[in-house]
Amino acid sequence: MTSTDPEHIAISKSKGVKIDWKDGHHSEYGLPYLRDKCPCATCTGAHGTPPREPQADKPQTSSPFQMYQPRLTMLSVDPVGNYAIRINWSDGHNTGIYSYDHLRAICQCAQCLKQ
Repeated sequence: MTSTDPEHIAISKSKGVKIDWKDGHHSEYGLPYLRDKCPCATCTGAHGTPPREPQADKPQTSSPFQMYQPRLTMLSVDPVGNYAIRINWSDGHNTGIYSYDHLRAICQCAQCLKQ
């Protein structure tokens, strides 16, 4: 048993993902954070293009003329073998494979942020 083996995964297409790990750890990921942490080559800039700009940390403007942006949701989540999930996002993106290693590495709980 390793720390990257999930015991239970709860998925809310409008809120995010919660994982209970076999080692007793618990992780929660909101939608904007997960989308910003997409590990695909396009989002990380591995193709020599600039990486995708994080959206979760962008300040929201209070202009009455700002463009409407639909709320980000997950359209579907599919298992990839026994090691990952693939998320089909409402913004049309679906090439990121979120391995359990990656998900554990990006955990934002207080314990993980200390390390």
